[in-house]
Amino acid sequence: MVSVIGVYGGLLDKFPAGAWMNRALTLRTGQCHVQRYMKPLLQRIERGELDPTRVITHRLPLDEAERGFELFKNKQDNCEKVALKP
Repeated sequence: MVSVIGVYGGLLDKFPAGAWMNRALTLRTGQCHVQRYMKPLLQRIERGELDPTRVITHRLPLDEAERGFELFKNKQDNCEKVALKP
């Protein structure tokens, strides 16, 4: 099953529907209610109940932003999230 959760961003170009169908995947989507959840989630982060930094796999200086984008785009070095430091 593939799930896509977030804020709708418009049309998707070149969505691989054939590969999705050939693998008999179930595609589920859902709109994220940002206004409902942003404040309580931020409060939990501030209280130390949630640590969003655990998804950061790479920390780079701002002048290496292009390298960080390439790492993420090409899924190199197990890159999931890049944090840039000014």
